[in-house]
Amino acid sequence: MATIDLNADVGESFGRWTLGDDAALMRSISSANIACGFHAGDPATMRRTCAIAVQHGVTIGAHVSYHDLPGFGRRFIEISPSDLAADVLYQLGALSGMATAAGGSVRYVKPHGALYHAVTDHRDQAAAVVAATAAFDPSLTVLAFPDSIILRLAAAAGLGTATEAFADRRYRDSRLVDRSESDAVITDADEVCDAALAWATGGTADSLCLHGDTPGAAALASRVRARLAAAGVAVQPFAGR
Repeated sequence: MATIDLNADVGESFGRWTLGDDAALMRSISSANIACGFHAGDPATMRRTCAIAVQHGVTIGAHVSYHDLPGFGRRFIEISPSDLAADVLYQLGALSGMATAAGGSVRYVKPHGALYHAVTDHRDQAAAVVAATAAFDPSLTVLAFPDSIILRLAAAAGLGTATEAFADRRYRDSRLVDRSESDAVITDADEVCDAALAWATGGTADSLCLHGDTPGAAALASRVRARLAAAGVAVQPFAGR
């Protein structure tokens, strides 16, 4: 049977402001990219989200970011490698504490937003994220864009690697269409399901991402999972396989 991981960005609420329905979304995904407080999330949200993930048997991943709450981590920041490595270590330590308190553990690292795109091609920043990850826990897996610099550096450092595709985003020239363009995010459920099935059966990705801040994300994830099951594709975490 074909298998694929289904991940989503969660834990992005902050204080009294709620973003997404994490509890409902966790029923359909197998891996949770939990915000670590730098682009979204706060200590209470992180702890609550980890607890929900453990409750549903969902693998916990650290969604590390630039320190950019106002920009939701979607703005590139020119930062020294040493400072970026320290920021990533800080986030890993924070989320790991929350995960441990919930009875779970962090199993992988996925950069968020602008950092995700930067480490695809920016060697110094990719190396900083890899160095911080390896220093924190060399058993962690790095989840990132296929054929990215960070995955090559992670493999060279002895870290696990996993490739990701986006079922709810459009591509151009093998890269994601910039969010500034009106059609960058796919909102039609049938189109998202078609894309998810194509990625899952094409064998080119270890994990499929759905964005938790998309309106109706929980219902969409449920439909995607049902579509995969109907096609004989099992959903299971990539980390630890």
